[in-house]
Amino acid sequence: VASRAVPGLKLILNCFHFFFIAAVLSRMSSELRCQCIKTHSTPFHPKFIKELTVIDSGPHCENSEIIVKLTNEKEVCLDPKERWVQKVVEIFLKK
Repeated sequence: VASRAVPGLKLILNCFHFFFIAAVLSRMSSELRCQCIKTHSTPFHPKFIKELTVIDSGPHCENSEIIVKLTNEKEVCLDPKERWVQKVVEIFLKK
């Protein structure tokens, strides 16, 4: 009876292993692409920025990306080429 249980246990462990690897790979694939699909174009005051993240271009994305979390918890992508965005980043980094 014990010898019959071993193949079933191996099958369960193999399934668990497969799903674990699939979960890790799906998490990695979401990080290996651009995070910003579109950018916010209307200027706003830096006082509304809670957090600022700069993601440099690389193999995951050809664009540099600026993602801000606003005081209302909304995340917004900004175009780093825009002059107003450069000023906002400069002001935020001085805080």
